[in-house]
Amino acid sequence: MSPAANDPGGIPRGSRRVALPPRSTEENWSGANSDKADKLRRNSLRRLARTRGLELRHTSYGYALIDAERKRVDDRNDLTLDEVESRLSQG
Repeated sequence: MSPAANDPGGIPRGSRRVALPPRSTEENWSGANSDKADKLRRNSLRRLARTRGLELRHTSYGYALIDAERKRVDDRNDLTLDEVESRLSQG
């Protein structure tokens, strides 16, 4: 036996193995793909808003476009990404 195994002092080490949960044979990535698409769309709209002098912010109700004076565009903070895209494409 090694002297380290007989020595009661020092840092205790665990020796039991952890059982892994059973793996599913089918993985569904559709949720991850749609989340990634939403994130890419949001980032694209954020960049487009920046080129127009606006800022796209996420609120607890949806999204808001903020102008240079730090005021909400049309005093709305409940826009969807579709509404943001249509407002940015108008002008």
